[in-house]
Amino acid sequence: MPVRIVQSKQNARVKELRRALAHPSREPGGLIGIEGPNLVAEALRARLHIHCVFAAHGTDQHLEALGVSAATDVLVMSSELLASSLATETPQPIAALVEPPRWDWNHLLDSQHVHAPLVVVLAGLQDPGNLGAIVRSAEAFGASGIICLPGTVSEWNPKAVRASAGSVFRVPVMATGVNQCFIRLREAGVTILSTAVRAARPAHDADLAGPVALLIGGEGGGVPRDLASRADAAVTVPCPGPVESLNAAVAAGVLLYEASRQREGRP
Repeated sequence: MPVRIVQSKQNARVKELRRALAHPSREPGGLIGIEGPNLVAEALRARLHIHCVFAAHGTDQHLEALGVSAATDVLVMSSELLASSLATETPQPIAALVEPPRWDWNHLLDSQHVHAPLVVVLAGLQDPGNLGAIVRSAEAFGASGIICLPGTVSEWNPKAVRASAGSVFRVPVMATGVNQCFIRLREAGVTILSTAVRAARPAHDADLAGPVALLIGGEGGGVPRDLASRADAAVTVPCPGPVESLNAAVAAGVLLYEASRQREGRP
């Protein structure tokens, strides 16, 4: 494990970390920045390629506990220098540059899944915390993956990665255009259900055991009308309380739980 001492903000790797955290990219070949020993451990558990680890002075025990590959570069620096490159208000003592997983349509729609495909389609979701929470719920309830339509925040936004608690390293997440999304889902025989507040079937009365895609809208106006009109039907989470609608992440979590409940025990 090659260890180097760094003392300047102008170090090329430090600048790369700062850039990856400030402007997360989905471009092939790009690296993502992650913060904290827990997320680095999750990346290692997902067998992602870690290009470089950044550690504050005095964190030898964290590095030993992580078991970073002997071939991985480790840059050690002052806590102040590391903190200046990170995105969190409470800086972590460990960060890393990681090669993200690459997913394709087979990962989302492959018939070899234990159950029929269960996909979440996000239309204009802009809060990274919501996206991360949805990714976490997707893994918890056995979803096949997530599709991000234009206008949806990057899954590699640092807040999204933290909110996912590492699930984003394992759950297939793809960004694609609207037409490509609907074409591929239709070809795979997936029923597309838009979420709505009114004029929709209650989730417990809808068939979520077959191949299903759940269309979730943004935090403001929900699913855009032009997208909702292309869905096969609409589904809602009944709320007996005096609340008009649920947070996007909460609604997605409830629907994913209901789909998991319906699929329990089915081949």
